[in-house]
Amino acid sequence: MNGILYMSATHELGHWLNLMDSYLADSNMANIFDRIAPGWYGFRHRSIFTPELEALAARWQKGRLLNLGCAHCPDFVPFRSGFELHGIDLSAEMLRLARKYAAKFDFQASLVRGDVAYLPYSEASFDFAISVATYHHLETPEKRLMALEELRRVLRPGGEAFVTVWNRRLPRFWFAGNPVQVPWHTKNEILYRYYYLFTYGEIEKLARQAGLEVLRSFPEHGYRWPLKAFSRNVCLLLRKPE
Repeated sequence: MNGILYMSATHELGHWLNLMDSYLADSNMANIFDRIAPGWYGFRHRSIFTPELEALAARWQKGRLLNLGCAHCPDFVPFRSGFELHGIDLSAEMLRLARKYAAKFDFQASLVRGDVAYLPYSEASFDFAISVATYHHLETPEKRLMALEELRRVLRPGGEAFVTVWNRRLPRFWFAGNPVQVPWHTKNEILYRYYYLFTYGEIEKLARQAGLEVLRSFPEHGYRWPLKAFSRNVCLLLRKPE
């Protein structure tokens, strides 16, 4: 069977989901990404991190995988074989489109609408995790740290995670403040997305503060300059200590 398998609701999970639905109904970020979702589905129909994710699928081979800020789930495609797929996202519309995407690309995933800083999963319940372009949308230092602490909590000891965020030293942002509001154009309106821009050192320090080991930090595969400091994305391979 193709498509989305929604998480079964125990009493505790059902209560959590009811509370989170109420919270998300008032979330400006969720509202913005709901309105962006139809255009995003076409614009990012395939993951821009496919080479990195394919390498991770070969490295990890199999296990329970959590996708934090999964959107319509293009980053799941390299993990269709051998992995039990789980995702969480703020946007109900992104998750609706994920159903369509999963059917098209022939995979199953259990999806939950929620906040990456308040994960509805048990401790040490995932072997691996990915989070592509999610943590830079979190609006306070406390929430960014909480989200990485939650990532550590739900990983099993020795479990690894791949994280990407936008780079503060990307040339387009040299004369901008931080955070920035990045526009998204639809037919009828311009929507602004919040981005907190990280340097390599800052996101590495935050990950370590959250109790994660930094195995590697590196630019995206298409970056060709000798200094990684000016890449568009900061990519991290993290591990929860044994």
